Amino acid sequence: MEPKEDAIVDIPKERLSFFGGAGKMLLPSPTTVAALIEKMPEGKLITTSLICQKLAEQFNVRGTCPVTTQKALQAIAHDPDARVAYWRVVKANGGLINRFPGGAEGQAERLRREGFTLDRKGKTPKVTNLRESLVPS
Repeated sequence: MEPKEDAIVDIPKERLSFFGGAGKMLLPSPTTVAALIEKMPEGKLITTSLICQKLAEQFNVRGTCPVTTQKALQAIAHDPDARVAYWRVVKANGGLINRFPGGAEGQAERLRREGFTLDRKGKTPKVTNLRESLVPS
């Protein structure tokens, strides 16, 4: 279950190598993740890893928990009252996210309507012009 409020905690010992050492990590709330996505201009995408990076910088911590970030994204995407362009969030390789409403196909349709091109080879569609489409890091 995702936190209702942001939490800053010590990086667990078993995650030290993932985060590159000891320090603090952010467990972001859906509200915080949504606020970051809402700042994105139309026609731009953001990756899940870039969300984690930007939130770590914003909160001045070593890292952001990727699992909690994914859970926050799911909560945003499945909230019928949210008006957040969650479909503009993609994986680091440009792959679409199956757990969003409508699956990868639903996300693909929304992105196509916004003018993004997709590569349909492979298991999951990917954004073809990812680098040009990303928000600045």
